Amino acid sequence: MTGTDSADSSRLRATRGADVIPRKSLGQHFLVDDNILDVIGRLAELDSADVVLEIGPGLGVLTRYLSRHVAQIHAVEVDRRLGAYLDGIPNLELHWGDALRVDVRALEPAPGKLVANLPYNIATPVVAESLALSQIDHWCVMVQREVADRFFAVPSTKAYGSVSVLLQLATQRTGLHPVSRQVFRPRPNVESALVAFRRTGPAASAEVKRVVEASFAHRRKTLANSLSLAGVASRVEAVAALVAIGRAPNVRAEALEPAAFLDLTAALTK
Repeated sequence: MTGTDSADSSRLRATRGADVIPRKSLGQHFLVDDNILDVIGRLAELDSADVVLEIGPGLGVLTRYLSRHVAQIHAVEVDRRLGAYLDGIPNLELHWGDALRVDVRALEPAPGKLVANLPYNIATPVVAESLALSQIDHWCVMVQREVADRFFAVPSTKAYGSVSVLLQLATQRTGLHPVSRQVFRPRPNVESALVAFRRTGPAASAEVKRVVEASFAHRRKTLANSLSLAGVASRVEAVAALVAIGRAPNVRAEALEPAAFLDLTAALTK
């Protein structure tokens, strides 16, 4: 078998992956259709010098595409059954473990982009935590459509929440592309989308993040009551801070634009 034949055979096997049963507990929906790959490449603005972090490479369909377009891939995978589909991919360093526990800061060379078909059950925390990785300045991730909408939702909408604020304080969306259910195995019961975004500033500080998450912890409550219930400040202190930044005492968290949470945190720390 020639090298080309071997590559084609490997690609076909990875595309089908019929002998691997996706695990619902891991949020696995394997990417099995390469028609979406060029869209990912365009939104990720791939460059031959890029070092990419991929979370959940699965059957390696995206990984093989990345290996032909970037200098190196750091792929983090928790399911060791998938080793046979990932072995031998050029420019790949495979890291076995939970993506939320792997020390990405220790990876060399440091990845500058996160490009992945993220497992549904960890998509939001992975993206939120990756904001603190200052070396990453570009993201292109496949997630549930409602999650993609939530990332860059505007204030006073149902989708707007803590993750919206944290992402928008540090990044700006550069692309959004709906994805057919047909590209996954098994086909998910929800719509999916590719969302791309670029860093515009540092991640929110630990104190700002604490205030943001506490503000949305009790969405049916006023912001002051939510902060109080979360133990960040007393209701009196929260009301005083809101008044200090020109907001009504009974305002709800979803009414504040992302930048207002920086002012709120500063007022609370006083």
